[in-house]
This record gives sequence, structure tokens and C-alpha cells, in this order.
Amino acid sequence: MNRTAILEQIQKNVERLSAPDLPEYKYIPLHQKPSPSVATLHEIMRLLRTVIFPGFFGTEQEAQLGSIQYYTGVYLEKIYDLLQEQIYNGLCFEVERCCDSKDRASEISIAFINRIPQIKYLLSTDVKAILDGDPAAKSVSEIIFCYPAVYALLHQRVAHELYKLGVPVLPRIITEMAHSQTGIDIHPGAQIGEYFSIDHGTGIVVGQTAIIGNHVRLYQGVTLGAKSFTLDEEGLPIDLPRHPIIEDYVTIYSNASILGRITIGRGSIIGGNIWLTHSVPPNSKISQTRAEEKFTEI
Repeated sequence: MNRTAILEQIQKNVERLSAPDLPEYKYIPLHQKPSPSVATLHEIMRLLRTVIFPGFFGTEQEAQLGSIQYYTGVYLEKIYDLLQEQIYNGLCFEVERCCDSKDRASEISIAFINRIPQIKYLLSTDVKAILDGDPAAKSVSEIIFCYPAVYALLHQRVAHELYKLGVPVLPRIITEMAHSQTGIDIHPGAQIGEYFSIDHGTGIVVGQTAIIGNHVRLYQGVTLGAKSFTLDEEGLPIDLPRHPIIEDYVTIYSNASILGRITIGRGSIIGGNIWLTHSVPPNSKISQTRAEEKFTEI
């Protein structure tokens, strides 16, 4: 084809792809509003990781007793400046008209800054829980520096605080960052207690309305999911509690699927490859029925 014919074909597709009201594209709207910056959110998480785990992901100088307060202050101020802009963009992301003020984004940002010490405390308990449950772990330093569970939990606990503060879209972006890096998919709405341990972690899925108590351990491939949805008059799912409640001191082994708004009682052990859709009382032990083995002489 000559260049003129090529440009004519390109122009036809330009007109079709640029039309905002074609019925076949009705689920891809023309987005003309402020959008969060994924690159900036990565930078915010990098700074938070540096503040919460001093010396592990920054420079040695940042973790010296004589300079740690200075660097922490500098980084918290930078986190605030970056975050308040991203929160403003998030507040405007899906509304018809952005009427939220910069003041509201500022208030939410400083409220989040005030929650960072609690996030650090919870992550400290998570590191201890991993150390207590993994004989392959040699030290807390190895866990902080190497284990994907810590990376995923940092992102989820940060996202959960933003979620509770009513920030749209940003929490989901932050947890999806960790999901893409670790294979651990925890919704920012999930409520997670202290001393939460993830062993290996790949393939774990925890839904939005799941509630996880203290001293809970999950192994790879565990799903805390929904069994079914309640639909509205238009056939769309309604956002109701639909994921499991896991009480304190529960262990769930690999590839178990716990589905629906059921309760796994305190101190229970759920074996691997279990499909569970009913509540179990405290101190239960749920395991597969042993397969019958048959041997045929050759």
C-alpha cells in the first residue's frame, strides 16, 4: 500500500477510536478528570518502607542514632506533600464534578501520617509471627529484607488506613502493587489483627470484607473468598459482608478455600486443599478424608 492509502486507513480508525459515544465502547468512558500517579504512589511506598524499616532500604547514614530523627522528619514531610496531591486526585477520580478541596486532602494526609506509628507496630508483630513460625528464618533482619509477606503486608496495612479514611482508588492501587510483585492479593478493606503470618504466600487471596484476628497464619494458595453475591434490581452485586471471619490463633494450610460469611473458631486448624463453606467451632481440626490406596500386582 502507498502512504496515502495507509494514512486513510489510520484516519478511519482514529475517528472510530476517538468517538466517546459509540455503543460498543460504552464500558470505556472518556476520562477527563485528575488521576492518581502510580509512579508517585510507588515513591510514597518507598519512603514509607524507609521510615518504617530504617536502615534496611535506605542508606546506613539514615539509620544512625544521630541522624534518624532528621531523615524521618524529612521523609514524613515528603510523604505528606506527595500524598495530599494523590489523595486530591483520588477524590476527584470518579465524581461528576470535583468539589473536594485541597484542604480536605490535606486533612486526610495528616490523619494518615498520624497512623504510621500504628502501622509500624502492626508490622513489627507480623515480623515476630513469621520468625516464630518459620524454622528457615534466621533473623528478623532476613525476614524484613527478603520475605514477600512483609512487602505485601506493608502495602495492605498502609492501604487499609487510607481505605478507612475514605480515600477512593488509591488503596486498591497500593495493594495491587504488592499483588503484582508477590502474588499475594489482599484487598485494602480486609481487617487484619496483630501477629499475622504468611508462609510462602504465593496465590493467597483475601477478600474485601474478610476479618482476620490475632496470631493467624496462612499458607500459600489460601483463599478467603465469597461464596455468592447479593444482587440489586439491575443485577449488579451489592457490597455486603460476604467473606470469612477468622478468629484468633487459627492456622490455614495451603490451597484451602474458605468461602462465604462463615466463622472459623479460635484455635482451629484447617488442613490443605479443603473447600469449606460452613462455620466451625473453636479448636476444630478440619482435614481431608484419607484416600483409599489400592495396589495391583503386575
